[in-house]
Amino acid sequence: MDEIVRQAVARAIMTMRDNLGERLTIDDLAQSAMFSKFHFTRVFLRVTGLSPGRFLSALRLAEAKRLLATTAISVADISHQVGYNSVGTFSARFSGSVGFSPTGYRQLRGTRPQIVERTGQVSSEAAVRGHVRRPPGAESGPVFVGLFPAKIAEGAPARYTILPSAGPYTLTDVPLGSWYVITHAFGVCPNDDRGLRPLTGLAGPVTVYRGVAASLADVRLRPRHGFDPPVLLALPDLRPAAPVRHPVAV
Repeated sequence: MDEIVRQAVARAIMTMRDNLGERLTIDDLAQSAMFSKFHFTRVFLRVTGLSPGRFLSALRLAEAKRLLATTAISVADISHQVGYNSVGTFSARFSGSVGFSPTGYRQLRGTRPQIVERTGQVSSEAAVRGHVRRPPGAESGPVFVGLFPAKIAEGAPARYTILPSAGPYTLTDVPLGSWYVITHAFGVCPNDDRGLRPLTGLAGPVTVYRGVAASLADVRLRPRHGFDPPVLLALPDLRPAAPVRHPVAV
């Protein structure tokens, strides 16, 4: 990634994070990136996989998740803190993205025991399969593998599985359409003294056609960084039950 582009997108994301409760326009974000509005939108999409508006919305809902799980602030106050004028609109968008109402998410303390898949879509009777690979020399715990229509873990996945660790996966009876394979896990990496870190991976789009038995999509886990959209869907706790050993550099 070009360093100028990287710094420009990073400035825009920092502006978003610093102003979650404020009204931000594309002009505001393009100005912070020091790009023209039209060039900024194209560049931001290329770097993050989402439009600036959708990325900002995801940051707002991610902050709401954090506040609901870690504070006693009321749902109404949280909705205003993250930029919503209507509690009803906030609750509807939160529920659609996270899979629970704000109150329900708070009661779960930020994790969920089970994920509900998308319904009402045409089945292809096909499979998506591949291999989830760890970063070289790294160790990881359980791995969530899900199919989503965009480059963000938001809303109900078309299909999903949770692997005990990185390795082969198969998602069966996948609905017709184009899907991104998104993976999430926790692990430790060589030469990284920060300990257990969130890992992510992305492959696709994978287009599933009728009559095609299987599509292949390998995914490589890597440490999450600031250009990755937040994980909005409430997931089970993927942290290893036993400490993951710190790998030796290879």
